[in-house]
Amino acid sequence: MLVLLPPSETKHPGGDGAPLDLTALSAPELTPVRTELAETLVKLAADAPASRTALGLSATQDDEIARNAALWTSPTMPALARYTGVLYDALDLPSLTRAQRARAGRRLAVGSALFGLVGAEDRIPAYRLSAGSSLPGLPTLRSLWRPALSPVLAGLDGLVVDLRSGSYAALAPVPGAITVQVLSERPDGTRAVVSHFNKAHKGRLARLLATTTAEPDGVVRLRSLLRRAGLHVEHDGGTALTLVVPAP
Repeated sequence: MLVLLPPSETKHPGGDGAPLDLTALSAPELTPVRTELAETLVKLAADAPASRTALGLSATQDDEIARNAALWTSPTMPALARYTGVLYDALDLPSLTRAQRARAGRRLAVGSALFGLVGAEDRIPAYRLSAGSSLPGLPTLRSLWRPALSPVLAGLDGLVVDLRSGSYAALAPVPGAITVQVLSERPDGTRAVVSHFNKAHKGRLARLLATTTAEPDGVVRLRSLLRRAGLHVEHDGGTALTLVVPAP
């Protein structure tokens, strides 16, 4: 089983790993696109106003531009430790046991606008690039990634649970992947799409899937696993699951 996570805009600084080596990342066949994007970001960082426009930043976020300028020289850390924010807080990597951390390292991966796909233990620097960014002189990120990334995702073995947000899922699909929608249910039975807490629920779901010793091989067994864990999960057929949570 592989659980595909979205990245986060915010990232932990620093690291103790050697500078970025694109060929050492998972799916090295993505190196040409990764190289083109990284070189474009580094070059763009020399023009702060252009960087702000392309990346959707304000002048108070120029430290993000500085991170891009140092992509080739800054220290790295494992991807799961690099990303931060609500989903990754709920995943709570530091609290995992050694055995759970090893299992999570095998089962989790991150969809990335810069790297396409990174494994949990792939060492990456801090950077700023979102799926909706538009880099000058280049096609859309979807146009760049889809031809290269689609075959990689289509070739993933076993069950794939795709928890990426819509903009990252649009970069390239995962054929046959299980998707999860989170709905909140009010006491009167009415439901609404969860927005603010969506990432937290998916982070807790990712933690469960990353650490369980079970090996579900399809949507029915995955649904059963989640229900045994006490989650209210509905399945109306196909590969889509609905996680129903109480309204706050």
